[in-house]
Amino acid sequence: MFKCLIAAAALLVTTAANAETYAIQAGRLIVDAAKPVRGPSTVIVENGRIARIEDGATAPAGATVVDMRGKTVMPGLIDVHVHLTFSAGVPWYESLRTKWSEPYYATQGLRHAAEMARAGFTTVRDLGGPTLASLATRDALSEGSFPGPRVLVSGEALSVIGGHGDAVVGLAPELGEAINRTYPQMGVCTGPDECSRAVHKLAARGVDVIKFHATGGVLDPGARGLEQHFTDAEMKAIVDTAHQLHLKAAAHAHGARGIEAAARAGVDSIEHGTFIDDAGIKAMKAHGSFYSATLMAFSGVAANLGKGIYTANSEAKARLTLDQWGKGLNRAYRAGVRIALGTDSAVAPHARAGEELGLMVSKGGMAPRDALIAATKGGAELLNLSSETGTLDPGKSADLIAVDGDPLTDPAAVLHISYVMVEGRPVPLK
Repeated sequence: MFKCLIAAAALLVTTAANAETYAIQAGRLIVDAAKPVRGPSTVIVENGRIARIEDGATAPAGATVVDMRGKTVMPGLIDVHVHLTFSAGVPWYESLRTKWSEPYYATQGLRHAAEMARAGFTTVRDLGGPTLASLATRDALSEGSFPGPRVLVSGEALSVIGGHGDAVVGLAPELGEAINRTYPQMGVCTGPDECSRAVHKLAARGVDVIKFHATGGVLDPGARGLEQHFTDAEMKAIVDTAHQLHLKAAAHAHGARGIEAAARAGVDSIEHGTFIDDAGIKAMKAHGSFYSATLMAFSGVAANLGKGIYTANSEAKARLTLDQWGKGLNRAYRAGVRIALGTDSAVAPHARAGEELGLMVSKGGMAPRDALIAATKGGAELLNLSSETGTLDPGKSADLIAVDGDPLTDPAAVLHISYVMVEGRPVPLK
């Protein structure tokens, strides 16, 4: 009964907040990053949605006026690759102290979600974290109980035994066996049938997307390298099962052959794509896969080298990937692969996620407008949210931000946030 009363109270608070009418006055208005900017305009928000857009600075009777006449108002940013429950700069072994505390991870998720909202992100996709903690974070934010973006989650990412995502890699065998007996990993699987069952189990928990590690990873302490881990048949089983359950599938993939194999399996997005080559690009275009470069992750890795945060194996892999920083994105962009912004926060701090746009331009060679499209419409399309967010068209959710300057020509403009609204709810910036 008590839980029901709490839930009802939260719903009433959320409904009341969304029912308020807002008149958000903009000096310049970007309705759609792919279209010309509007001059002075007012966005009218009713019941959490964009009701209409009017020219000039107007306000209906009784509306809450938000004066952003000296700013550019635009769609909120979308990050398709984050890890809300993890923290930047924490040594890999440090997490053993709280590794199995789902409640602790949920508190971290809520804290980092607020940081990302204050950085201008109104939708994020959490691609890997303790499943129950990730779901709890998502649901608490969805209720409006805490400030933060709209969140989609994968929960635990799928991994081969001993691969990137196997939580006991780097531990003494006895400790690893004890951990697996006490806390069995849902996502470690072998063979197409077992991997398909793992997808079903995650789907039954209520996740929004399935993530799998198609290749090795930089930050695990193991030495299995950055090339293909799951077999072609295992990847096909994972992707097909996800799609049968009406879920998207995302592949962590660094090595060229792993990228190609995941794309041929029909994966919806390639995450990182560090060593992508022509064959991988061809496969991605054939299957319509999105590319999420996570360039901020390279920044985070570079900042942590030589500090004892990573193992020797991780540092060696990191140096290999840093040599490719932005090159994969440039290849994909020039070839016409669809792009969505992803950062891999918490490899770098969540609060700095907006710096990804600048890196997409300076490292990846994208035009500023195209980077902004990837950060808004691209993410919405990948996440099946185009009817809900990504632009400020009337009828859509009121997910918007106000920034200094012109992000269509200067990606650094999104680092100066003056206002954030998520689903019609203003987000406190302090």
